[in-house]
Amino acid sequence: MTEKTIRFSGDIALPAIGQGTWYMGESAGQRRAEVTALRAGIDLGLTLVDTAEMYADGGAEEVVGEALQGLRDRAFLVSKVYPWNAGGKKAIAACEASLHRLKTDYLDLYLLHWRGGYSLAETVEVMETLVDQGKIRRWGVSNLDYDDMQELMQVAGGDVCATNQVLYHLASRGIEYSLLPWCQQQHMPVMAYCPLAQAGRLRSGLLNNDVVNKVAYAHRASAAQILLAWVISHQGVMAIPKASSIKHVEENAAALAITLSAEERASLDAAFPAPNRKTPLDVV
Repeated sequence: MTEKTIRFSGDIALPAIGQGTWYMGESAGQRRAEVTALRAGIDLGLTLVDTAEMYADGGAEEVVGEALQGLRDRAFLVSKVYPWNAGGKKAIAACEASLHRLKTDYLDLYLLHWRGGYSLAETVEVMETLVDQGKIRRWGVSNLDYDDMQELMQVAGGDVCATNQVLYHLASRGIEYSLLPWCQQQHMPVMAYCPLAQAGRLRSGLLNNDVVNKVAYAHRASAAQILLAWVISHQGVMAIPKASSIKHVEENAAALAITLSAEERASLDAAFPAPNRKTPLDVV
């Protein structure tokens, strides 16, 4: 079996499933389990760990920092900056604060979490400054739609953007109309957050869907594993599900081995069709 990998900036290949940390760091009682799960994920090869200064007001970064003790050189560490911190001295300070919480001296990837008051030019300039200072290895964006990406490409230095992290799952396929094809043409990886859908009725509907479960049964897999396999079956797309237990981490890692047949993908497409027109970018 050939593991599915995603190449960042042309110089590093990573498994197409990583580890998300949204909602981690919010409960002291869960901290040990979260740390243990992240460490187990790295041992299983899920080496990209994604976090943000927003998550639990830095608490998730602290959990990740604890989890990566002794494992930092095996991890590809991603964090994100608030839009109101994404320029000038505020960006430098925000990055340094993230590094302190993460107990590391550099990030492998630093993302603009979403667009705000700073211009893209100001954000690109400070991202390049952070690269020059050795605080980050590369930078990217999150929650930017097709038109935003075209604007970014017109900014000096904008073309070195390493990734775009957006919401993407079987029931939210709007990026397939224009954004995803463009990113694929640029060989720019897309990081899919909430690949199992957000908690609630939509997630429950996906996990309990008859078509999804029929495919899962054929693979002796869980519905969640099929949803992950579907996301990463798309060229250049990585999934970053959160997993705060070892069991879920093991399930996520095993999803790398699942290859959906053309018939199975067609059945999933029929149950959850992609839009045939441009739709607003889904964001949660």
